[in-house]
Amino acid sequence: MQCISPWLLCRWHKTSRLPAATPTKESMSGSFRKIPIEVAPAKPAEQEVVSLYAAQKKIYPRSVRGRFNNWRIVFVVLTQLVFLGLPWLRWDGRQAVNFDLVERKFYLFGLIIWPQDFIYLAALLIISAFGLFLWTTIAGRLWCGYSCPQTVYTEIMLWIEQWTEGSHSQRSKLDQQGWSLRKLRIKLIKHSLMLTFSLLTGFTLVGYFTPIHALLAALPGFDYGPWELFWIFFYAACTYLLAGVMREQVCQYMCPYARFQSVMFDADTLVISYDAARGEPRGARKKGSNPQQQGLGSCINCGICVQVCPAGIDIRAGLQHECIGCAACIDACDAVMDKLAYPRGLIRYTTEHALEGRYPETAILSRLRRPRVVLYALLLLVATSAAGISFAMRKPFKVDVIRDRASLVQETGDGRLENSYLLNVINTTSQDQRFSISVSGLPGIAIAKPQPLSIKAADSKGLGVRVVVDPQYADRGSHPIRFRVQSLDNPALVVEEKSSFIGE
Repeated sequence: MQCISPWLLCRWHKTSRLPAATPTKESMSGSFRKIPIEVAPAKPAEQEVVSLYAAQKKIYPRSVRGRFNNWRIVFVVLTQLVFLGLPWLRWDGRQAVNFDLVERKFYLFGLIIWPQDFIYLAALLIISAFGLFLWTTIAGRLWCGYSCPQTVYTEIMLWIEQWTEGSHSQRSKLDQQGWSLRKLRIKLIKHSLMLTFSLLTGFTLVGYFTPIHALLAALPGFDYGPWELFWIFFYAACTYLLAGVMREQVCQYMCPYARFQSVMFDADTLVISYDAARGEPRGARKKGSNPQQQGLGSCINCGICVQVCPAGIDIRAGLQHECIGCAACIDACDAVMDKLAYPRGLIRYTTEHALEGRYPETAILSRLRRPRVVLYALLLLVATSAAGISFAMRKPFKVDVIRDRASLVQETGDGRLENSYLLNVINTTSQDQRFSISVSGLPGIAIAKPQPLSIKAADSKGLGVRVVVDPQYADRGSHPIRFRVQSLDNPALVVEEKSSFIGE
């Protein structure tokens, strides 16, 4: 019996129909005692539910005034004037900025970019990347806060929302109310204006690829091609959904820049910071009272810095990846400090080291000479210089030589050897040009019946040429030769292209 486990005893006691025996002296003196055990039913384990999707909590940013808000307005106006206005400018009788994919020509005012020049597009992207890295290392996410299309369009959508629905508290109350004719009317007006602006952005985008005057002329009859319709509505839908509906979620969950920006930050990067040493402990107080006597800091815990934030974060908790550097909290806090007659700058642009007192804020500019900034600046300088020099040395015309492989070599009536070629000459300028064509590389080599070549502005032309040479100078095999194309309007402009002559 001593080998019976307590679990078996419990099972035996629970299933036995006999009442539990009262312990006696005899049983107590035995080898074991029968102890009645009540087995409680096990409670089901609580299941922890982990959701991979967080429902959006709509943010109602409070409007704010101040110097940084004025700068945001300036950048919104400037970026939209450039984007919406460029397609309407004229240059030499055509659209000044037009990306003609059908003809494979990009017109940028007086400059014409051909497919052979797309290396400059890659250079432009590299320069933009290094410029963004350099600027982020120096001053954080100022691009996000002032010039990013997502920020600009979100700001415009917020203006529409404030104009139709009112202040941040009125917008919040309106969404919490049940549906009524008034609410339906306000919502219809708001979304109609947002959709109208979104369609305007889509129309303008397509106007960079299809002449915008032609798009406008086709608007009454809606006589657009399938691709034009697709891109107008696609870009309009992106503008409406990303800037009008998702807003800050695009920056927080979709934009990769918010995630890898920390790689470019260091303790000397200029970021928006809350001066905890000055602001804590925070608390309410009467206007005109001395906070030091009450043991309080400069922060009155009003929460306005949170209310004005388009990302809905509390900058007093430290720098967060959601912060886009728009400085709305700085304007809000400075306004509160002005009302309390406190010094401005409780929330301000500064660096981590300056905030810790390692150097005065007047020395922030001197920290630009740190290795990371110098390296990015050198890379940017090298990329910009290489692209600029290459572009400055770019010839105003291009030449491609294609050998006629169907007939490698022929013999002419006078006994000379003849090879045929196709020369494609591209006039990359906006003026008509005339060219002369010659060949060199073998003694006595020449072009049969040479004639000048005229090409109109921003056009190309293929010219078939026959090259002849005496057989004694072109034995069996391939011989290197050069075609020389020279501008007759500017003889200093010469392009030479390599090819080969096949002898017998």
